[in-house]
Amino acid sequence: MTWPTDDGLVVTTNLDSAADSPAAARADLKTALDELKNVINGRNEASGVAGLDASSKIAASQLPNTLISTAGELSLAPNNGVVAITNYLALSPVTTSAAYEFGSLEEGMIAMLSDGDSTMAKPAYYAGGVWRYFDTNGEVPNA
Repeated sequence: MTWPTDDGLVVTTNLDSAADSPAAARADLKTALDELKNVINGRNEASGVAGLDASSKIAASQLPNTLISTAGELSLAPNNGVVAITNYLALSPVTTSAAYEFGSLEEGMIAMLSDGDSTMAKPAYYAGGVWRYFDTNGEVPNA
């Protein structure tokens, strides 16, 4: 059952006044209650709305595997200030030149950098206007 998208199906014209005919209102009430059932039945369904579990959280089965931001950046901002990753974080390697050419460099960014020729990439962080390798704190040359 899909989530209702036509609010025109909920009509109150025959419900607005004490002078309105109950017979005329009956069809409007039936249509509105059918739409309410669609809302209730659309929970946890495709094209519906994700329901909440007993802890007021969206169930993992209702979350997408991929998040795509149309703004070009995806921000996570938990109330406690900590983003916890309980398994692995897979960073796709980028060349050092691509890392330096990235247009929105900010302190604390992390990347997997390669020289473009070898299969060995190393984790690095951006600080003080340069990329630095984690293992040596040494500056990554802009190749």
